Amino acid sequence: MFARNFGESADIGIFREAMPSFDIVSKVQWNEVDNALNQAQKEIAQRFDFKDTETELEKNDAGIVVRSSSLDRARAGLTVLQEKLIKRKVSLKFLHVDDPKPTAKGGSRIQVNIKEGIEADPARKIVTAIKELKLKVQAAIQEAQVRVTGKNRDDLQKVIALVRNLDLGIEISAGNFRD
Repeated sequence: MFARNFGESADIGIFREAMPSFDIVSKVQWNEVDNALNQAQKEIAQRFDFKDTETELEKNDAGIVVRSSSLDRARAGLTVLQEKLIKRKVSLKFLHVDDPKPTAKGGSRIQVNIKEGIEADPARKIVTAIKELKLKVQAAIQEAQVRVTGKNRDDLQKVIALVRNLDLGIEISAGNFRD
């Protein structure tokens, strides 16, 4: 009504209430990954079974590289890293461990990639699961996340409960809840 008095279009959106929404994301807590990496490096440097094996953990652009003079020590180094990540409450679902590769010196190298964001296929599965609930909500894939909007907060909370129970092989969480 206010918009009509001034000759403006009523569907501009400035008088419309924003609908509640939230984002479904898959984000790594990088500070916890760095802390776990530092703890694992310290433990490997101190443990007797890693003495003279040249085992090292190194962070690179793709993730973390585990190098050692033998395959079993590289796998043991990977296990130490995974234990430290679990203690820091970082899900192992973020990790994608490549097959061990031989190094030039006869040792072994394991690349651990850290996945962040929701890829297209799991995002589509999330959207279809939300649509199967037949609630009055809309789900839209936006880059590496899924945004869910709806008029009723209770419906959004039902969607959050559904998403937490989905098993997609990735760690997902609901965040950025807007009223």
